[in-house]
Amino acid sequence: MRTFSKEPWNDVYESEEEVIRFFQRYLNNNCFTGYILTCKDSVIALCLGSRKPWQNGMEYEINQFCVAEAFQRQGVGSYFLSRIEEPAGKCGMNAVVLNTNRGFPVEKFYRKNGCRILEESVVLAKQIPSPEKTDSVDRRKRKT
Repeated sequence: MRTFSKEPWNDVYESEEEVIRFFQRYLNNNCFTGYILTCKDSVIALCLGSRKPWQNGMEYEINQFCVAEAFQRQGVGSYFLSRIEEPAGKCGMNAVVLNTNRGFPVEKFYRKNGCRILEESVVLAKQIPSPEKTDSVDRRKRKT
């Protein structure tokens, strides 16, 4: 929470329980693969992702990667990313893929660590309205 609530992400969290639910959703996903890096019994970096089938085998798709602020800019992230490749490879994954915002400092980090931009790819998204919101909108329409 401390790392992602700062620049450049500026994430806002309603509560610690919200973050716990976030992690529980990952843990309940049968494709979940995660890694942590510890120092003196404290987690200093984490990587949350999933095994993803692709035409050339399985890939490791990184969804969240972070290093505690006190350990940033010391080579910890590069070390951690390199350490993830070995166990991922042993699990049959042959590539690491991820999405990030263009121009964020993390783009430079990943490029420095051997990742390349796939010029032929584009990330698209569409928000799906929740049933609760749709129902409330429908109810308002019926009342008027």
